[in-house]
This record gives sequence, C-alpha cells and structure tokens, in this order.
Amino acid sequence: MVLHKFSKLFILLFPILISCEVYNSKHESNNDNKGSKISLIVADTNKQYIYLPLSEGQIVHHNSYSLAYSEKHEQAIWVYYFLTSEMINGKFSRKDNFRVDEKIIHGSATLSDYKGSGFDRGHLVPAADMKNSHISMSESFLFSNISPQVPSFNRGVWRKLELLFRHWVGSEGDAYIATGPILTDSLGSIGENQVTIPNSFYKIIYCDNKEKMIGFIIPNKKSNNFITDYVTTIDSIESITNIDFFGGLDDTLEQKLESNVNLMDWDFKK
Repeated sequence: MVLHKFSKLFILLFPILISCEVYNSKHESNNDNKGSKISLIVADTNKQYIYLPLSEGQIVHHNSYSLAYSEKHEQAIWVYYFLTSEMINGKFSRKDNFRVDEKIIHGSATLSDYKGSGFDRGHLVPAADMKNSHISMSESFLFSNISPQVPSFNRGVWRKLELLFRHWVGSEGDAYIATGPILTDSLGSIGENQVTIPNSFYKIIYCDNKEKMIGFIIPNKKSNNFITDYVTTIDSIESITNIDFFGGLDDTLEQKLESNVNLMDWDFKK
C-alpha cells in the first residue's frame, strides 16, 4: 500500500466517528488515480463508517450516504451507504429534484451538462433506496450522485441489478453497498464542465451478518446478458479503480471475501 502523510485528525459529525484526513504530496495529474485527499476511518461503534472506502476525492457525507467526489471527472468515484429494509420500504416517493451539490468545494456538475447530451442522469445511490426520509430522497438527486449513463443501460441491466440488491436486503438482511463509475478508457465527456462518461460501472454488496460479499462490473451500454455474467471479485474492482473497499475488516476475512466468488451463496431468481 502506498504511504501517505497524515496532516490532521478531526472529529466528523457522526456518532463517535473519528476520521483522519490524509493528503497526497502529488497534485492532480492525468493519472486517474492520483488525487489530493483521502479519508481513513479509524473508529465507529456502529460500524457503518469503519468500512468507508479509501481513495482519492473530496469526502462528502449526506443524510443516508457518503461519497468521494472527483473534480477532474465531475462525479463521485464511489458512493457508500448501509441499506436497510426501512430505507427500501419507506413512505417517501421520488421527486425528480436534480440540482447542484453545494457541499462540493469547487462545484459539482449541473443540469445543463446533461441537457441534450443523449445520456441519462444515472443515479449511483438509487432513489428507490432512499425512501426513509424526505432529506435522503431529495439528496439522491444531487449531481454528485449522478453519472452519465446510456439510456438502455440505465433503464435495463443497471435497474435489474438495483432491484436485485433490494431483493437481497429483504431476504438476507441489511447490507453495506458501494457503487461507482469506472473512468479509465472513458467514452468521452459531456457538457461545459466536461463530465466524464464512464465505460462501465461497479456495484458491491456486503452482508456482514452472513459474512458474504459479491461485486459486479457492467459496461455502460445495452445488455441482454444474465446478471451473473458480470460477477467479479472485489479484488478485481479494486485493481481497476485503485479504491480500497472494506479496509476496516479483519485482514484474513477481507482477503477471503474479496478474492473469492460463490454464486451459490446468492439468490439470482429475482
């Protein structure tokens, strides 16, 4: 693992959550994996944030999810949250309130970036996962949570995967979710802010009560393939994205979960 210089330790406004801000001495460059800020969670009694991914980008916490925002690509490189049955079965309905995320230091992407682009404003955290409160639902429409998606992808195989994850939370129990774009070998960009068009997207689910984990990488295009065709190890996703997922796990358990895939552990019949 690359060593970084620790510059300050501060307490975030989450219950008993302590975070170290770590700064890379190298400035942003053409290398997608060179960034300036990393967030390392070192303690959390609720475990939700102890598994926060380690990566580049500005770390932002919203009501029900967190993200790392890349100014270079004008989107999150990961979003992360703990998905519960309450969030899925809540009473708050979708309100297409797309807008700028004011928490992004240098400004997020905007509505005009996507207008007339031919790409959907694709959610990373699905709105249907944020039914637990008006705030959570509204924040799912911030442009920091949006990425350019091919319409047939967004409304097809990606939607099926989102439905499958909700099915698993209903059948397996509450779970940790990490989602994001794969920005190497991109499909170009859109808008005045040059929002990168990802070539693929990844999604990971970890059910800690069952000690099982599975990941997916799906190309940003129409697909008629089975969802199982896109299963991959978390190690593979980490290698492609240079993001360390679930680093707070015991090293032995992390290695076991992230290096193996067992399709028989999961119900794909949904």
